[in-house]
Amino acid sequence: MTPLKVVPRVLRVASVLLAYRLDELVDAAHLFRPLKLLRPFLARPREDVSKLPRGARLRLALTELGPIFVKAGQVLSTRRDLVPADIADELALLQDQVPPFPGSEARAIVERALKAPVTQLFARFDETPLASASIAQVHAAVLPDGREMVVKVLRPGIDARIARDIRLLHSLGELAQRWHPNADKIRPLDVVAEVEKMLENELDLQREGASASLLRRNFASGVDLYVPEVHWELTNERVLTLERVSGVSCDDIPAIDAAGIDRKALAIKGVRVFYEQVFRDNFFHADAHPGNIWVDITRPSDPRFIALDFGIMGSLPEADQYWLAQNFIALFERDYARIAQLHIDAGWMPGTVRVDELEAAVRTVCEPYFTRPLSQISLAELVVKLFQTARRFELVLQPQLILLQKTLLNIEGVGRMLDPQIDIWAVAHPVLKRILLERYSPRRTLREVRKRLPEWFHAAPQFPELIRDALRQVARGEQRQLGDPLALAQMREDARRQQRVIGTGLLGSALIVSATLLWSMAPQHGAWPPLCLGAAGVLAFVAGWPRQRD
Repeated sequence: MTPLKVVPRVLRVASVLLAYRLDELVDAAHLFRPLKLLRPFLARPREDVSKLPRGARLRLALTELGPIFVKAGQVLSTRRDLVPADIADELALLQDQVPPFPGSEARAIVERALKAPVTQLFARFDETPLASASIAQVHAAVLPDGREMVVKVLRPGIDARIARDIRLLHSLGELAQRWHPNADKIRPLDVVAEVEKMLENELDLQREGASASLLRRNFASGVDLYVPEVHWELTNERVLTLERVSGVSCDDIPAIDAAGIDRKALAIKGVRVFYEQVFRDNFFHADAHPGNIWVDITRPSDPRFIALDFGIMGSLPEADQYWLAQNFIALFERDYARIAQLHIDAGWMPGTVRVDELEAAVRTVCEPYFTRPLSQISLAELVVKLFQTARRFELVLQPQLILLQKTLLNIEGVGRMLDPQIDIWAVAHPVLKRILLERYSPRRTLREVRKRLPEWFHAAPQFPELIRDALRQVARGEQRQLGDPLALAQMREDARRQQRVIGTGLLGSALIVSATLLWSMAPQHGAWPPLCLGAAGVLAFVAGWPRQRD
């Protein structure tokens, strides 16, 4: 039941939807249908609005409803596996257009947050904002040592306003979940949860600073991507102070051309930087629209990108990262059977799915694309269609994969804006293969083993006690089952299996650890002794691996 205190605001939302002739949305929510009787009393939309497509009308309605609805539309634009393409394209154009709050208030917030007068913290603090959005606004400043900075300040009272609007979104989501005919596909409550999580992250500017710091460290050379430095002494949850940078938006083609920059080389670099963020570092900028990606035009011979606004960052669990990389490789090589099998092996689909049927569905989507020149194939569009197709086979997409899908769309859009003829496949394939070879190489595996050795040595003394406890549990289980001879025999067999697994596991671990120590600490003995010990350890694991029961 919708709380009475949000009813007036729900009615306002419904009236705005009606005013923009979004009748299908009002019809879908039965509670809103009586409001259509109010249409004669509503302000008639301009003639040009009435003729706009539904996506544009929805975008304008969300803009009128306010900043939180703009955020909801931005999140919804990433759900191309659920939302029609025409609506997603329009919602992707949503931008926060919010009047700035007074600079004197920003100064007061900075002084309260940093517990010092602005005149003591900065040589100059410009009260006229450089930019203003729904969550925060940015002011120019100069440190006492002369370094130029930008100071991001949260809006006053933003926490309470967001909490109030989130409650309203939850109420609307519940209505849509109950009455919308496609609620099972759109999953409105999940969309609201994504909006809430995104806003929660954006309200913590110290978290944003930490994200900027990590991304800067990942691209420390600054050759391909430059990330402004965080000034931690003047940063906390409500204030973020960053090095001020200069550049032009990556969609400002005339300015880039005027600087004499090779746009083809710049586009290739942008695609490479994206794949390095995702698969090398597992930490990527997930809001990479042109407003947040600038170009440094002071380096025409070796151009680079400048990243801004680190409120939305993404990462993948290591397992998903591996499976996704393998899926991309299989897609580049048109190995449809492998794509189908990888989706099942990754656990994205239930094991009951028939691989041949999934392979046929993937082939049906991909083959029409591969009849075109590779330079004309949109990898992002193809991935979206694959996700839409896979949903018929009970694909469950995790939020981090949806965020990656949105970022892939943004990056490919930037690349094609800079170079309409860029061959995304030719650029991405070798980069991804190189990263995978480095990431899963024997040398990296040995480094990981050496890193975990102290943990293994710390846990090793606990193994005897764990074995004893396991055997006691088996014994207690046998006593409970004494009345059943078959169950007792089965318990004895399970105990023998468990003893064999534990014993051979301990032996295999000891041999592999010994091989690693011999390799790292006594290289003068050559490679054969540690290789033989390692092979013996693997054989011990194989010997103890549980066999399939008859």
